[in-house]
Amino acid sequence: MILAFTFAGIVLIGVLGFVGRRRPAADLTEWTVGGRKVGAVSMWFLQAGEIFTTFTFLGMAGLAFTGGVAAFYALPYVPIAYAVLYFIAHRLWSLGRERGYLTQGDYLEDRFQSRTLGTLSAVLGVIFVLPYLQLQITGLGLIVKLVTGDAASSTLSMVIGFVLVVAFVLWAGLRGVAVTSYFKDAIMLVVLLVLLIAIPVHFAGGIGAMFERIQQLHPDKLVLHAGPNDQAWFASSMIVSAIGVALMTLPHQWAPLLSARDPKVLRRNYTWMPLYGLCIAFPMVVGFAALLVLSKDSSSNAVLLTLTKQVLPGWATGLIVVAAIATAMVPAAGILIGISSLVARNIARVRNERGQFWINHGTIVGACGLALVLAIVRPDLLANLLLLTYSGTVQLAPANLLGLLRKRWVSKVPILVALVVSEIVVIYLTFWAPHLFGNVNIGIVGLVVNLVVLVVAGVIERAVGRAPSASPVPAAERTPS
Repeated sequence: MILAFTFAGIVLIGVLGFVGRRRPAADLTEWTVGGRKVGAVSMWFLQAGEIFTTFTFLGMAGLAFTGGVAAFYALPYVPIAYAVLYFIAHRLWSLGRERGYLTQGDYLEDRFQSRTLGTLSAVLGVIFVLPYLQLQITGLGLIVKLVTGDAASSTLSMVIGFVLVVAFVLWAGLRGVAVTSYFKDAIMLVVLLVLLIAIPVHFAGGIGAMFERIQQLHPDKLVLHAGPNDQAWFASSMIVSAIGVALMTLPHQWAPLLSARDPKVLRRNYTWMPLYGLCIAFPMVVGFAALLVLSKDSSSNAVLLTLTKQVLPGWATGLIVVAAIATAMVPAAGILIGISSLVARNIARVRNERGQFWINHGTIVGACGLALVLAIVRPDLLANLLLLTYSGTVQLAPANLLGLLRKRWVSKVPILVALVVSEIVVIYLTFWAPHLFGNVNIGIVGLVVNLVVLVVAGVIERAVGRAPSASPVPAAERTPS
């Protein structure tokens, strides 16, 4: 029964994606940002979809199980980030509409008059986000394997699921992601509310009683203490996540923002989205419940689905699985749009619209195919690169922030030098010296280096008489889309 629910859910998500558009998109602007006409409801679900992914659904429960209250680092950064975006989104949206931006690379290239910076930012975005795409694919397979115990069904689910994702993204673009996001968030919220009540009641008599028992049996899980998830890890991870989201460093954040019909839509979302983000705590409660039930050497990723199978009947477990699959397929579609747009606009550099469109679509097939093959054959090959997704992309934050200013304080050269040096530092610390700064998030270390190099290079630039111009000169070759 569970397997039948699983395949039915995968197909349903794919069908909903196709419903997002009656006819295929005619050009890249329509496909990537919905013709810049997306209204309030669709915008809400597009941006909410960036909060709830496979990591949120399964990973937050697992982190609460292994790290206790350290998991709550994920709660403050969403309100902080959206408070910042409330004030800067209007500027980004206005620039995007006036200058025809579709990607982060477009924005940086135009604001600093540097094709090199546009291309470098795009390459970094693709490299650092591709592992995040693989995570969604691997997560889908893991979900099916956990509930069926069948590796063959897991592989088949990954193949079917992501063939459908590629198909509906090629057809419908951003509007297909919007429609599937309606379904994903609706079923996910229902499922999480059920689990929030059912699991604590079943194992402890309620949420309050559950935490009383945890206080007695596992008091160490209710405080931040020395270890891999200590105070330094908590604070630095929260700061890096907040900066990354607030300053739009992840490439798949740009399409939803630039697609808005008007800035009022964005401000309304950023007013209420922090409350919605509190739902991240629901799977954490499930993770805490697992402390009373599972042995400490249990797989953290399996926590939520393991308890679900113990508490709910087969058909209800099937619905949980469909919700979990949706948190893999829908974010993957948004990531594909971010990656393919960067390649078509900022890396391949084909000038004609139709050429960009075909390169964009070819990139979708190639990127998803690569991630799918690696997820099946070498699931751990990109695992270490996943560590760089946030710490690597957040190094674009200073450039994104400076690009908002009307007066140019530094030119492209200090920006490029600071970005390259900080990325080298992040990569070195991630793979060769991960404990050099204790448990401090490596992204923070990279940002400090980034800012120091930026200031020093800027001072040197002014000292040699190469002060930046007051404002960027419009790129002659770019016209608003």
